[in-house]
Amino acid sequence: MHRQPVLALLRRHAARPLDAHEAEMTAATIAFVEAQADCLERTCVPGHLTGSAWVVSPDRTQTLLTHHLKLEKWLQLGGHADGDGDLPAVARREALEESGLTGVRAVHAEIFDLDRHWIPPRKTDPGHYHYDLRFVFEADPRAPLVISSESKDLAWLELGRVVALNPEESMARMVRKTLAGV
Repeated sequence: MHRQPVLALLRRHAARPLDAHEAEMTAATIAFVEAQADCLERTCVPGHLTGSAWVVSPDRTQTLLTHHLKLEKWLQLGGHADGDGDLPAVARREALEESGLTGVRAVHAEIFDLDRHWIPPRKTDPGHYHYDLRFVFEADPRAPLVISSESKDLAWLELGRVVALNPEESMARMVRKTLAGV
């Protein structure tokens, strides 16, 4: 079953010490993946899996964010699985495509953070959930960046500035986890 590697990742994440909200989202994501055979496809109407890259500097003082064109927010890099059950690879692919970086290194292969968030309806797409599995990557902040068609801007930000640009709890949680040691 193509969902088994994702379920194994999710179950290992669920076994880690998580705050109550992330634990609830992780349990909901496991139930979603078990119930939806097409959870890796963006055509799955209740929602679908996405893979994100929390890209940090080697000294863990900065993160690379994109000013998302459609959502009008500063966010980590990431995107749809589009049938690919290797979510760490999805996150890496999205990091490369959305930043123009030629080198990003996985810090580890386990889920760093998990978030389930609502995506409002747009044009012909109904509202749906993104079940976002987030992985940590490292890159050189001096490397050149290329803004993709999905972004308004890209920027390396000091961790302390992230919540000023996006105060959502999921962003604050990733900052806290990074400061606590990736």
